[in-house]
Amino acid sequence: MEEIRYGLEKGIDVSVYAKPEFNWQQMEQIRWGLEYGLDVSIYAKPEFDWDQMWQIKEGLKEGLDVSVYAKPEFDWDRMNEIRLGLEKGLDVSIYAKPKFNADQMEQIRKGLEKGLDVSWYADTKFTWKQMEQIRWGLEQRLGVIWYAKPEFDWEQMWEIRYGLEKGLNVSWYAKPEFSADQMREIRKGLERGLDVRWYAKPEFS
Repeated sequence: MEEIRYGLEKGIDVSVYAKPEFNWQQMEQIRWGLEYGLDVSIYAKPEFDWDQMWQIKEGLKEGLDVSVYAKPEFDWDRMNEIRLGLEKGLDVSIYAKPKFNADQMEQIRKGLEKGLDVSWYADTKFTWKQMEQIRWGLEQRLGVIWYAKPEFDWEQMWEIRYGLEKGLNVSWYAKPEFSADQMREIRKGLERGLDVRWYAKPEFS
């Protein structure tokens, strides 16, 4: 009732949102959109919750092509990642897909912002933490080919990436059969100039 009254006081067409299928938060987002003179028909739909409506409203205010993400299958945080990408002028088509969660989208967006070849990790076979390790490696121009593989978890990837940063011969431990803890022991040995062949074996914990 309060949101409808506010609208009436401001002289806007409350018939757009004075409907029982909208809760007060959804009504608020629609009312604000009307006050800004936006085309609220894009998001004044019960299938969008108020968080989603906010993301669409903000995109409209900025003159973005919100049709890319104004879809119920994108929750608000995924909409946010797509909106941020549009603001930066990025090719969001690479990650504006329901198969990616918001954290994965963020890693792809950050890679695009840096001008990286995100094809290395823009794939659902990688978790966002794995994507992050690959992105960091690309930023440092490391040979991510050593670890940009789904069979390595993010901690294993971290050990391989760190070894590459240090200029080590990671071929000694960049193998799925080694756990991240085993990799760390081999890496430390390589850093100290030890003959790691004595213990770089999966059968040793």
